[in-house]
Amino acid sequence: MTAHVQSPGLTARLNSTSHRAGLYVFGFIVLAHWAEHIVQAIQVFVLDWPRPEAGGVLGLVFPWLVTSEWLHYSYAIVMLIGFWVLRHGFTGRAKKWWKIALWIQVWHHLEHLLLLLQALTGSNLMGNPVPTSVAQLLFPRIELHLFYNAIVFAPMVVAMLYHMRPSASERAAMKCSCKRPA
Repeated sequence: MTAHVQSPGLTARLNSTSHRAGLYVFGFIVLAHWAEHIVQAIQVFVLDWPRPEAGGVLGLVFPWLVTSEWLHYSYAIVMLIGFWVLRHGFTGRAKKWWKIALWIQVWHHLEHLLLLLQALTGSNLMGNPVPTSVAQLLFPRIELHLFYNAIVFAPMVVAMLYHMRPSASERAAMKCSCKRPA
């Protein structure tokens, strides 16, 4: 009789042997999203397009898609899941910064959940004509999303830099595929 050795689950692999690959995929998703926001900002602030027409690259091809709260919520939940799943691969200073990005993304996700619920129910915050987030009561949506993405992205980048350049004690504690010889 042969013993069955169960391979580690996806989350375990993403925090060990496939951590680097997971970070690359997650990083690509984040950068693609950033590119959309940057194109939208260029459309509004450089090309002087009306805000409703400035939908980034996707908005040029699929204008209905970028106005869908489902698209924005889906991205917010993918980000939250990515931060959550990949967190165990980090150690030391990198883990601290990754957690900061995670908790900021929790708030960002809650804002998008609020927007989605308003879109689904047709009952908008404070009687506004369109779904409105809490922070959107104070700031325009395009600027707010640039801000949210920046404050999530900054600690994420710090975490990745510390992770790729660990101290000796952090390197010793690493159990992921990002670990390189000293």
